[in-house]
Amino acid sequence: MYKLKYGTAAVFKYATLLLGAFAALVPIAVVFFASFKTNKEYGTSSPLTLPDNWLNFANYSKAFVNGNMLLGFGNTIFIVVVSIVGATIIGAMIAFVLNRFRFRGRQLMMGAFLLATLIPSVTTQVATFRIIDFFHLVDTRFAPILLYLGTDIIAVYIFMQFLDSISDSLDESAMLDGASYFTIFWRIILPLLAPAIVTVVIVKGVNIYNDFYTPFLYMPSEDLQVLSTALFKFKGPYGSQWEVICAGIMITIIPILLIFLSLQKYIYNGFAQGSVK
Repeated sequence: MYKLKYGTAAVFKYATLLLGAFAALVPIAVVFFASFKTNKEYGTSSPLTLPDNWLNFANYSKAFVNGNMLLGFGNTIFIVVVSIVGATIIGAMIAFVLNRFRFRGRQLMMGAFLLATLIPSVTTQVATFRIIDFFHLVDTRFAPILLYLGTDIIAVYIFMQFLDSISDSLDESAMLDGASYFTIFWRIILPLLAPAIVTVVIVKGVNIYNDFYTPFLYMPSEDLQVLSTALFKFKGPYGSQWEVICAGIMITIIPILLIFLSLQKYIYNGFAQGSVK
């Protein structure tokens, strides 16, 4: 009876994994196949039909050149790097204060972070746009950067869970040697948070890299396009060049996919360690 239950559970587990892998890989396969098809072939064949010519790179050339994706890469990298560096440092500082200090209003501050995550962002867009416009940051790269610098409560909690595993005696020893709280944070705490930092950087970086709404709304100028808005050029009121859009999607996927595959062990270890005190 036990073996039967174990066998059924194993079959269900692997069937679920296969179903999840299928659901994740099929959309990528559809986009990959479409990127090699001609416009006529795309309209007459099914999504999972293999392309007739695997050496048809015209769509990739058109997406990269006509979409001016080199400019998009430059703007995207600048925004991603500045945003995640600033957001990571701010999030780590907040977690350090909330974890190491006991002060009046600490629980209220943590509750405010949680409350902010429950408010739908669409309900605050008008007020947010007016604030950005007040500082004359609309149509500049610093508009999305300022919005992305908003501290992510998930990042704060990941840092706080890691800080629980770092002994307070390190802080006390450093203070006996004359170190300030600022020195303790930069010289001792921040280097020990390296696994958590990698996790937060990858997760937040992917979100910023894939974001379309914020750059589209706050950077409408042609010379400020990012990768996500560059693909929007091939969609118009009289038809869309989906095969070119698919080629552009594959171009944007490759860098982030390589980074994710090379750092995935840090991501999984960061989530696993950050979930246990």
